[in-house]
Order: sequence, then C-alpha cells, then structure tokens
Amino acid sequence: MSQTYEDFSKYGKEFADTGLKSFASLSKGVQTIASEATEYTKKSFENGAAHFEKLLSAKSLENAVELQSDYAKQAYEAFVAEATKISELYADLAKDAYKPFESLTAKAK
Repeated sequence: MSQTYEDFSKYGKEFADTGLKSFASLSKGVQTIASEATEYTKKSFENGAAHFEKLLSAKSLENAVELQSDYAKQAYEAFVAEATKISELYADLAKDAYKPFESLTAKAK
C-alpha cells in the first residue's frame, strides 16, 4: 500500500511539473505571437498612412489608380506572409506546449 501511495505521489508530482513546463512554453509562445501581431499592425498602419499621403499627391486619376493597385498588391503579399508566419508560430506553440507531456505518454504505454 505504501509503495502505491509513493508511486501515485511521484506521478502526481511529475504531472504537475510537466504542466508547469507546458504552461511556461504556452505563455512564451503567446507572447511571441502577440508581439508579432503588434509589429505587423504597426507596420501596416505606417504603410497605409504613407500610401494615403502618396495618394493625396497623385497628379492624375490614372496615377492614383496605379498607386492604389500597387498598394493593394503589396498589402496582400504582406498579409499572406504574416498569416503564414503566425500560423507557423501557432504550430510551434502547440508542439512546445505538448513536448513536456511526451515523456508521460511514453511511460503510460
């Protein structure tokens, strides 16, 4: 009976430690994602403001349409690149958060 209690206590401690490691990884990953999203938003806003200034100084309607087309293309490409980067960060976050539990699942098998 004493051995069973000790085993249970040991596994409980391991699970708690693993949970804390996982939470630390999760917290770090979320901070990274939030920081990346903030930087993208800041750059996007700055690019939009710069574009608006260029648009106001357009000499003709044709020039304005060309500027707008270029901006739309650049904004789309930047969005796709950022979405890809964020999705990779989320995938890394999931892997890092699960990693501490791999040893426990291996022991359970």
